Amino acid sequence: MTAGSGVLLVLLSLSGALRAHNGDVTARETCKAGFSEEDYTALISENILEGERLLKVTFSSCLGTKGTWYETNSLDFKVEADGTVFATRELRIPSEQVAFTVTAWDRQTAERWDAVVRLLVAQPSFAHSAHKKGKQSAALDASQPPSDMLLPWPQQRNANGLRRQKRDWVIPPINVPENSRGPFPQQLVRIRSDKDNDIPIRYSITGVGADQPPMEVFSIDSMSGRMYVTRPMDREERASYHLRAHAVDMNGNKVENPIDLYIYVIDMNDNRPEFINQVYNGSVDEGSKPGTYVMTVTANDADDGTTANGMVRYRIVTQTPQSPSQNMFTINSETGDIVTVAAGLDREKVQQYTVIVQATDMEGNLNYGLSNTATAIITVTDVNDNPPEFTASTYAGEVPENQVEVVVANLTVMDRDQPHSPNWNAFYRIISGDPSGHFSIRTDPVTNEGMVTVVKAVDYELNRAFMLTVMVSNQAPLASGIQMSFQSTAGVTISVMDINEAPYFPSNHKLIRLEEGVPPGTALTTFSAVDPDRFMQQAVRYSKLSDPANWLHINATNGQITTAAVLDRESLYIRNNVYEATFLAADNGIPPASGTGTLQIYLIDINDNAPELLPKEAQICEKPSLNAINITAADADVDPNIGPYVFELPFVPAAVRRNWTITRLNGDYAQLSLRILYLEAGVYDVPITVTDSGNPPLSNTSIIKVKVCPCDENGDCTTIGAVVAAGLGTSAIVAILICIVILLTMVLLFVVWMKRREKERHTKQLLIDPEDDVRDNILKYDEEGGGEEDQDYDLSQLQQPETMEHVLSKAPGVRRVDERPVGAEPQYPVRPVVPHPGDIGDFINEGLRAADNDPTAPPYDSLLVFDYEGSGSTAGSVSSLNSSSSGDQDYDYLNDWGPRFKKLADMYGGGEED
Repeated sequence: MTAGSGVLLVLLSLSGALRAHNGDVTARETCKAGFSEEDYTALISENILEGERLLKVTFSSCLGTKGTWYETNSLDFKVEADGTVFATRELRIPSEQVAFTVTAWDRQTAERWDAVVRLLVAQPSFAHSAHKKGKQSAALDASQPPSDMLLPWPQQRNANGLRRQKRDWVIPPINVPENSRGPFPQQLVRIRSDKDNDIPIRYSITGVGADQPPMEVFSIDSMSGRMYVTRPMDREERASYHLRAHAVDMNGNKVENPIDLYIYVIDMNDNRPEFINQVYNGSVDEGSKPGTYVMTVTANDADDGTTANGMVRYRIVTQTPQSPSQNMFTINSETGDIVTVAAGLDREKVQQYTVIVQATDMEGNLNYGLSNTATAIITVTDVNDNPPEFTASTYAGEVPENQVEVVVANLTVMDRDQPHSPNWNAFYRIISGDPSGHFSIRTDPVTNEGMVTVVKAVDYELNRAFMLTVMVSNQAPLASGIQMSFQSTAGVTISVMDINEAPYFPSNHKLIRLEEGVPPGTALTTFSAVDPDRFMQQAVRYSKLSDPANWLHINATNGQITTAAVLDRESLYIRNNVYEATFLAADNGIPPASGTGTLQIYLIDINDNAPELLPKEAQICEKPSLNAINITAADADVDPNIGPYVFELPFVPAAVRRNWTITRLNGDYAQLSLRILYLEAGVYDVPITVTDSGNPPLSNTSIIKVKVCPCDENGDCTTIGAVVAAGLGTSAIVAILICIVILLTMVLLFVVWMKRREKERHTKQLLIDPEDDVRDNILKYDEEGGGEEDQDYDLSQLQQPETMEHVLSKAPGVRRVDERPVGAEPQYPVRPVVPHPGDIGDFINEGLRAADNDPTAPPYDSLLVFDYEGSGSTAGSVSSLNSSSSGDQDYDYLNDWGPRFKKLADMYGGGEED
């Protein structure tokens, strides 16, 4: 045994190691590349942590392992360079064993060797088996008291020593029950190296639960190697721990290689099953067969699902209502699937079931397991198992003729399926009785009634009644096995009501052709109407509705149309040779009805219009060689009663043919030119006779005014020539200029006179003496406004004192508000603020004298402010002017105040009337 190697002590047999050592010594004689075993087997727990070492495979290449490369066919397991198999991620083994292949290949020779690795899942409740020949590994059982279970370090092998070993040692996991009551710390195992006989050794553990969070769950006695758990474990918080044990001397030098310790928390039944939802909602069609799937309820148990602690079973506790059977549903105890177990689901009877479901762990053992409940609400969904049925076998309605979109009858149906669903929505169709498609049936979305509606007008004279056969069905087809009811068909009788229909003109628009110019009273045609009411004895009368030119007359009884005036194609009322008139035909029904018809008269042209010469005026040079006048004609008629035209000069007067000549250019144009070499400038009336090509032809003699003038070299009239040609001499031109000057002078004098009159009107005195002004006027004593003769003045001066702030701010006294004096304002004697009623005459006279003597007064009346009395009414209350109680008061002194107070004197100075 080499230095530094350990010896396996207590509970672990050395016989396997010795046999492996002897086998390797024998194998030195011959070298064959390959794995030491074709099939490796290791005992593991169900939960494997990431990086957990499982076993070690041995491969010999006879040249050492330096060029050997390992790989596996599983993504969950890898092999290190020394042959150690480890897990690449945290795993939970669902079956009893896992098998995969490990491949070793030589990089130099590219040779490959395979071996099978089987991982057997150990049961946590009993001791683990060893690899071979009954070897057993230690495990902590919850039922056993703590003991000195020793986990010795594996013996190290020399690379040149034992060469062939079937398998390496695997430290079995340590099982710790959760929720242990202690006492704590509670010993788990003891770890020891055989070198502690020679030197003092200190033991320690590292990993999650030791020196990593959660901290200090496990502890170890550094001298004895006894490992403890310090508090109760909770498997639901953490199910396993991976620790590493270390052995060092007192100087901290490593004595042994670290070994892996796997600690598994044994589950206890400390968690109830918990449903994912407290209330589940599902549905099933009514009429479903037994075994129909409804819904699934799921409960989770936090305990270990591989043990009875986490194995949940389901059962139905109650069902409400228990109709038609108390066991309408059943539940799969393992999966939680709820299915129907009995027939008879009918939505029209029971629309919803409430089922209480219980979940129990311990495989459903009600004596030992923990339970929980949830509610499953099962809605019975509707299927179309009830055909719609009419509430009556026959229906009746009536409709006026010639009306559409009228509801004739309402068809009511009964359907026991779910309202406002495709199984309930009614669809109506007419089977027979309406070949022409006069009716359609629309469904009321709210009441589901069928509304028989007229979509094509009916005629009483053709059909007095309709017998319809109507069928109703649902929007959704009936369920399998359901037949239509005989009550799904009904009859509808529709009576057509006769109404007074308007007469109509069979030929509308009616077109006739005739020549224009027919004399009045000529019969043109008979424009008669037809009354569709064949079963009513009614008379039709005719009248004109539209006759723009008032050319026609219609007979009121038979509709014969005659001319009332001559029809003229050239009239403004003609459009494209057609004259239109509208006539009215009315019957004597109750109520009366009327119809209109249009008569179109196409007028054929006759030659009834003589041509007119164009232009009416022209200009020509006094020498004939320079230019000529192009003339033509206009004719209101149409072809063939128009051109070509014949242009001629009359023989009388003779001077016309002597001075002028006409040259024909084409059928519509000719040229008028001078026949003589020179014609004196002036304006000449040249008569020309124009004849059209009608049958018979018509001619017309028209006058063209020709202005003959001197022309320049371009053939245009000169300015002087134009004047001369107009017939105005020098004297006439001078007279015109003199008249213009005189007119301008008169306008200027009128303007000056108006300015002067305006100035005088502003500076003169009043035209009428106030003493002679005996007109009745309404006078305000605190105002001096304009009278009837002063209406031209600005009355805005007569304003209330409260708006004249700039006046009221001055000292007391008489103030003018129409203009501001240039000089200093005159000072008037100060009056008492409120004069005595007996001194009213003196008070007013004083104001009048002050106004008359005011040099700034304008020639018209204006507002005088005597005293400001505040912002209220500008006049005191009239009620304060009471008569003296001592007797009658004499008002004769008012006659002395002038004409302005004459009205008051007449009212009060005449004495009382009897």
